Amino acid sequence: MKRDTSPSGKFAAQHAYGHGHGDEGSVRLPVPVSRFRRSRRGELLIWWREIDRWLLAMVLSLVAIGVIAVAAASPASAHRLSTDKKTLGDLYFFWLHLRFLGLGLIAMFVVSLLPKQAARRLAIVLCAAMVVGLLLVPLVGSEVKGAKRWLWIGVSLQPSEFLKPAFAVAAAWILSWRVRDPNLPVISLSLVLLGLISVLLMLQPDFGATMLFCAVWFVLALLAGLSPARIGAVGAALVALVIAAYLFYPNAQHRIDAFLSGGAEFDQVDLAMRTLVSGGWNGAGLWLGTRKMALPEAHTDYIFSVIGEEFGLVVCAIVVMLYCAIAVRVLLRLIDEDDLFTILAGAGLTAQLVGQAFINILVNLQLFPSKGMTLPLISYGGSSTIALLVGVGFLLAITRRNPYLTREAFPLKEQLRR
Repeated sequence: MKRDTSPSGKFAAQHAYGHGHGDEGSVRLPVPVSRFRRSRRGELLIWWREIDRWLLAMVLSLVAIGVIAVAAASPASAHRLSTDKKTLGDLYFFWLHLRFLGLGLIAMFVVSLLPKQAARRLAIVLCAAMVVGLLLVPLVGSEVKGAKRWLWIGVSLQPSEFLKPAFAVAAAWILSWRVRDPNLPVISLSLVLLGLISVLLMLQPDFGATMLFCAVWFVLALLAGLSPARIGAVGAALVALVIAAYLFYPNAQHRIDAFLSGGAEFDQVDLAMRTLVSGGWNGAGLWLGTRKMALPEAHTDYIFSVIGEEFGLVVCAIVVMLYCAIAVRVLLRLIDEDDLFTILAGAGLTAQLVGQAFINILVNLQLFPSKGMTLPLISYGGSSTIALLVGVGFLLAITRRNPYLTREAFPLKEQLRR
């Protein structure tokens, strides 16, 4: 075959290789499709290099434990919720959990691929959208077991669950403004946002989530350099809030009274504690537990007790250590950061995740009033499961780091002294 030496042939050959060789007037031609494919693969390689793989491994370990735990708890909840008209299969909640978990893992992966700035913008938009959702809940929300917390948008959506990680990032963004101008009233601005959210949550009612949001804000404010005088004022305000909630808020009063009185012999928390310790150190074995069958919300609020009965206190200890390891891993990674927003957002997301986990665990151990919170990454849940994994995606995106770049650490200790 003869080689095409015509101008059109040269142009085609240059186009095939994505560039031209010749005089100064030569024009750079479009990059071929194969280069775009290599670029996508390169982005994934960069993501894998920059992501905190230890953190990802610990999160996926908790997710795997959760899959087995939901399979263990599903028969108990399915039997309790079955009726004469409809009988739920033993693994009904297990199969639903796998669907929500699949969506959540995809969302986590997509969010973790975002650059830090894009992740921050997404969190701020999500925060604004979920605050609007909270405003709509009292008007058009769905009521379940005396609480109105859900919106029906073709699927059931609980705005407060998605607001948890979004609030941690949005509040961190507001508090980080002080780096640009120390005179900005960032504490007051973030308090306004917290106050609005707290009022809307108390209307549902959701006292436990309100306390969690307040705790996350307090952690962020401390790291942002809240003065000792303000720390005392905020602490006094929180105590006053709890006292006022006890006096004027029936939901909080009932939970606190039940906790202080020790509860009835067969109330939820007492049953959870009995179920937790019945398995001993090694547990009864998968699907061999019997006490879980009398436990309400076995697949959500009290799944830690099911883990204790069927897999033993050793596995419970492993779960606790995994949450502690996540907190330590994130804090160690943040030590070398040079950006206040990254420090605050990473710490806030970790406080929200690990704080919710330990509230749930303490409730199961009868060391904390019942709050109706799931065990993150382990309990069954629709909005809860997806929202928590979105939060992990934000955490992975914000803590991404080029291992070949050296950083000047942010003067965190000096900031706290101020």
